[in-house]
Formats: sequence, C-alpha cells, structure tokens
Amino acid sequence: PELSEEPPAEMVKMTKSKTFQAYLPNCHRTYSCIHCRAHLANHDELISKASGFNFFLFSPPRVNVGCGPAEERVLLTGLHAVADIYCENCKTTLGWKYEHAFESSQKYKEGKFIIELAHMIKDNGWE
Repeated sequence: PELSEEPPAEMVKMTKSKTFQAYLPNCHRTYSCIHCRAHLANHDELISKASGFNFFLFSPPRVNVGCGPAEERVLLTGLHAVADIYCENCKTTLGWKYEHAFESSQKYKEGKFIIELAHMIKDNGWE
C-alpha cells in the first residue's frame, strides 16, 4: 500500500500552549528564577535565611511556582512529606514545599517553601 502524505482524519493536531509569566509589583524587592527571570516571591515572604545553608524558607510564593506530588523524605530536620516545586515558566526544579512535618517541632514549616539559592536571583530595588 502507498503511504499517504496527509494524516488520518482521526488524528488531532496538538499545539503547545504558550506559558505566560506573572509579575509582582515593581515596588517590591523580589526573588526571581535565575534561569528565566520569572518572579517567584517578594522579600516580605521570606521567613528564614539561616546561615550555613544554600536555601531560603518562604511563605507560599504567589507567582510562577508549580508543585509536584508529595513524597516522604528524611531531611536534616527529620522525616517530612515534601513536594518538589518548579518554575512554571522554564520548568526548572527550584526546591520543595513542606506538605507535612512528622515531628512537632517542625510543624511551623508546613505549607512553606524552600527555594535553593542556586536557582534564584534578587531583582527590583536591591542595593
């Protein structure tokens, strides 16, 4: 049989939808994805930048951050259920979200996000 150059009628033509970035107001100091410069969080959302670690703890970022499925991991502070977070613009894994802390002293982290310093840059109004 001869090969047809036209696709069968049953095939659906798929197109990739364009990803748009959301932006935080220019009046705030912001943290952005170092890979694509998409805004991630403003400085007011920073909870902790403990010395000696290569990541910051944030209250939930408002823009351009996606979240994967949760899984249990043993971290330096004990067993947690965490989900990887990623930049919705460039799909780079940025860190993780604390879904559940199994130790009572770590409960304050639930719902918070870790963003690794290697994946973010400071934007807007930093000295």
